[in-house]
Amino acid sequence: MQFLTFLGFTTLVAVIAYLSTRNNNDETSDGYFLGGRSLTAGVIAGSLLLTNLSTEQLIGLNGQAFTEGILVMAWETLAAIAMVVTAIFLLPRYLKGGLTTIPQFLGNRYDKTTKTIASALFLSGYVVVLLPIVLYSGAVAFSAMFDLPTVLGISRIQSIWAAVWAIGIIGSIYAVFGGLKAVAVSDSVNAVGLLIGGIMIPIFGLSYIGDGSVMAGFSELMSSHPEKFNSIGDSAASVPFSTIFTGMMLVQVFYWGTNQAIIQRALAAKNLEEGQKGLLLASFIKILGPLILVIPGMIAFHIFGDTLEKADEAYPRLVAEVLPASLVGFFAAVLFGAILSSFNSALNSSVTLFGVDIYKEYFNKTASEKQIVKAGKTFGIGLAFLAMFIAPLIDNAPDGLFGYLQEVNGCYSIPILTIIVVGYLTKKVPAIAAKIAVLSGVIFYSISQFILKPNFINKAVAKAESAGITGKELDYIKAEAYPHFLHVMAILFVLNIIIMLIIGQLRPRTEDFKLQYTNQVDISPWKYVKQVGALVCVIVILIYVYFSPLIMG
Repeated sequence: MQFLTFLGFTTLVAVIAYLSTRNNNDETSDGYFLGGRSLTAGVIAGSLLLTNLSTEQLIGLNGQAFTEGILVMAWETLAAIAMVVTAIFLLPRYLKGGLTTIPQFLGNRYDKTTKTIASALFLSGYVVVLLPIVLYSGAVAFSAMFDLPTVLGISRIQSIWAAVWAIGIIGSIYAVFGGLKAVAVSDSVNAVGLLIGGIMIPIFGLSYIGDGSVMAGFSELMSSHPEKFNSIGDSAASVPFSTIFTGMMLVQVFYWGTNQAIIQRALAAKNLEEGQKGLLLASFIKILGPLILVIPGMIAFHIFGDTLEKADEAYPRLVAEVLPASLVGFFAAVLFGAILSSFNSALNSSVTLFGVDIYKEYFNKTASEKQIVKAGKTFGIGLAFLAMFIAPLIDNAPDGLFGYLQEVNGCYSIPILTIIVVGYLTKKVPAIAAKIAVLSGVIFYSISQFILKPNFINKAVAKAESAGITGKELDYIKAEAYPHFLHVMAILFVLNIIIMLIIGQLRPRTEDFKLQYTNQVDISPWKYVKQVGALVCVIVILIYVYFSPLIMG
């Protein structure tokens, strides 16, 4: 029965996606890569949320909440503010320029070499980090929640290999052969299922704690673990409160405003008004994100305590413990949809970047629209297989996949955000400044996080252990031995902007840059965009105030 429910819902999503896209023209760049620039607010919001929400969040962020509590909600609630910034500042400029990819703007603003470097950075981040981690975390979720080794009679690592390849092949079919619209439509249907399924877990979990009463369960959770409801992280936390005002917002703006896998949905809007509505609708729903991505981890801590070997086991163990057997098939289907969404969205964006920014530029300058799409599909198939081979190798990665993912992403996120911001806010900064900023950003961040940081921390730990220091005190020493990676991002962001502005003064462009209006879509803004954006920001601030020590006591 569980398998039939799973198969039924998954098939329903595929049929809806097929019926919605069968008349779509996938032989042109706009048709295949941007769904014919026809997406409306609801589809954009659903696709944005499900592209973002997958098992690396469900498992990783709930794992951090298991350990640290509600303070990790910063990754969710502050995303809403970044969406507001994107809707008001970035999206109007993107649609005015008729962009298919973010690197296209960099090519127009600087030169084609800068565009190629940015595309290469995006692609390397997708194939080495994002795609494999999505596949791996999805495989771990299914292996743990549904006991695949026992069901299939194989070892744990074999079950992970099997799940990775199943997810990868099905996701590739959606992304490579269906184009963006198939991805977006299937995302929207799955988003409804995931919101229902995701909210079911904390409801059943709280009911489990409260002997059938959700409110009693929540009261029990708050009274038993008041320390878990403190939104203000100290220096030893994964998200110290001070980072909210430095690198955290930079990461959020990069992710929601410049990351090709995310912003491609808004670039496909039928007009600016629909794009802005979609982003702001998604921002309201994102504020509710902690219900799905934080509270379950805290419930798992109450139920399981310190019995779990790894914090990342918290979410799958909780699902297996509290979800009625009759709903397992449905939840498996929506979880499968979430995994597919993040995988196929990143893969579709990779296909777009390669076809538009690399193939036509370097392999076939006279390529027709049909040839570009075909080349992108071929590249996507190869990229998918590479990610499927890499994913199971992550099994020996350190604990805390979500934090690991965020830190590694800094290698390319901050350099790209820097040159985009400077590109839009200045007119005379030349292409050489962008190249130097990208190069220095990648090199300095890599040296900081992968050479200096381990060295400083190892020395501090060795000194502390020789003095007999252990436990929480040792955690503080580790945290204070080197700046948090979000602070490092902010420092390098400012440094690279200064470098670019100095170069702009010394070697300015011969002509001021002017953003051209391509008339691809209507760029008349939604008349309530600023008012609704302000409301979103106020709600986020009030949430932080409510869960601060001053209010919680």
